[in-house]
Amino acid sequence: MDTIKTVFWAIVLALGIRTVAYEPFNIPSGSMKPTLLIGDYLFVSKFSYGYSTYSLPFGVNLFDGRIMASEPERGDVVVFKLPTDPSIDYIKRVIGLPGDKIQVKDSILYINGEAATRELVGEFVTRTQDGSIQRTNRYLETLPSGFQHYILEETDSLNPLDNTQVYNVPPGHYFMMGDNRDHSQDSRVLTKVGFIPAKNLVGRAEFLFYSKDTLEPIWDLSSIRFSRLFSGIE
Repeated sequence: MDTIKTVFWAIVLALGIRTVAYEPFNIPSGSMKPTLLIGDYLFVSKFSYGYSTYSLPFGVNLFDGRIMASEPERGDVVVFKLPTDPSIDYIKRVIGLPGDKIQVKDSILYINGEAATRELVGEFVTRTQDGSIQRTNRYLETLPSGFQHYILEETDSLNPLDNTQVYNVPPGHYFMMGDNRDHSQDSRVLTKVGFIPAKNLVGRAEFLFYSKDTLEPIWDLSSIRFSRLFSGIE
C-alpha cells in the first residue's frame, strides 16, 4: 500500500510540475539551427507567459484566454501550439509583436519598416541524413531593438520566403520565424502557420538538458553533445 501511495504522489507531483513550472520538449527538425539542433532536449518554462488551456495536460479546456498573463519579448524562443492543428507543438523565435508590420526583402528582415542588420560570421557545418557534409552561411542578426541572435541563410532571393508581403500582426497575436530561414515553415506561411494567438503559447525555451547526434546509434555515447548540456537558449 505504501508503494502505491508513493507512486501516486510521485505522479501527482510530476503532473503538477509539468503543468505549472517546466515541461520537457525535444527538437525533431532543423528549422531552428544553429540555435537548436535535431536531438536537443530542453525545458520550457510554463509560467513565463501565464497559463492557457494549452498549459494543462491533454489541453483540457477549463477557461478562455490566459491567466496570470505576461507578454513575450521580441527574440524569445517559444513553444506554441500550431493554430491549424493544436495537437502539434512548434518552436520558433518571436519576431513580431501585436501591431507590428513584418516583411522580408532579399532575405533581410524588416520590422516596422526598419531593417535588421546581419554580419557573416562563418559557416555552419553539419551532416545530412546520407552522411554528406552541408555548409551554410551563418550570420549574426541584430534586430532593430538591439537583440542579437544567429541565423542561417543559403540564398538571398531563390527561396520563395526570401521576399514576402507585409504582414500586419493582429492584436493578441505574434509573428514567429525559425532561425534556419530557408528551411523553416513559420508565420511567413499563412496557410500553414500564420499569426500565433496568445492563447497558443505554451512557454519560453529556457535551457537544454540533453543533446545527442541522432545520426548515430542510441548506444553510441560519443555522439552525446556534452558541450550543449545545461546551456541556456538565446
